Amino acid sequence: MISLRSPKEIELMRIAGKLAADVLVMLEPHVKSGVTTGELDALCQDYIENHQKAISACLGYHGYPKCVCISVNEEVCHGIPGHRVLHDGDIVNVDVTVIKDKYYGDTSKMFIVGGKTSPINQRLVNTTQEALYAALKVVRAGANLMDIGETIQRIADREGFSIVRDYCGHGISNVFHDEPTVLHYRNRNSVLLAAGMTFTIEPMINIGTYKCKVNKKNGWTVTTADKTASAQFEHTILVTQDGCEILTLRPEEEAVIPRILHNA
Repeated sequence: MISLRSPKEIELMRIAGKLAADVLVMLEPHVKSGVTTGELDALCQDYIENHQKAISACLGYHGYPKCVCISVNEEVCHGIPGHRVLHDGDIVNVDVTVIKDKYYGDTSKMFIVGGKTSPINQRLVNTTQEALYAALKVVRAGANLMDIGETIQRIADREGFSIVRDYCGHGISNVFHDEPTVLHYRNRNSVLLAAGMTFTIEPMINIGTYKCKVNKKNGWTVTTADKTASAQFEHTILVTQDGCEILTLRPEEEAVIPRILHNA
């Protein structure tokens, strides 16, 4: 059963969502050539704990050792920050989940180190963000959860890219991972959406094969099976009667997509 959020819970989720978005805004000027992923993680942890007075949901989650996930180039998700040095042209996903007053905000975005990457990497990043925004525009009470995967699949197919199948979006509230399971590819997981549902949409799109593998040494970092690049964007959303509210929208996005979408 998928729970619906109360007005009080929604307000708490708005707060947690904004905090998660603010971490990515804070980090933007620090993502540059020569920095290590571990240094970026330390900045995030300090900001969450000391400035936001909040908690990282990732740190210690099933033994995960760091504050955020940082995945570079061929890394799909769950990259563990450490000694890896970023270079101009790298594409980097930073995935942040913040807990404030027991409620979660979960979001991620792609950074392009140095502001420029290869044409195909740029197309991958642009396509993944476009797919997320298109998926947000089909959400409303009475729509079907399947519409999200169908919309993302159509955009990925147009570009000749593939969609990761091993990882998905998820319900979220005062629980990190809950129902519903949000598949980002064409599927038959039929669920009618209702106002008050909160979940993430977080498509992971690859240049080559959709197949992935998990690093056997650390048990976390997921890479593409063929070592081609991968990109991901993620937002936490609230389903409304005629659309959705993006709880993790960053100021840089407001000129492109509104915080409150009216899709009916």
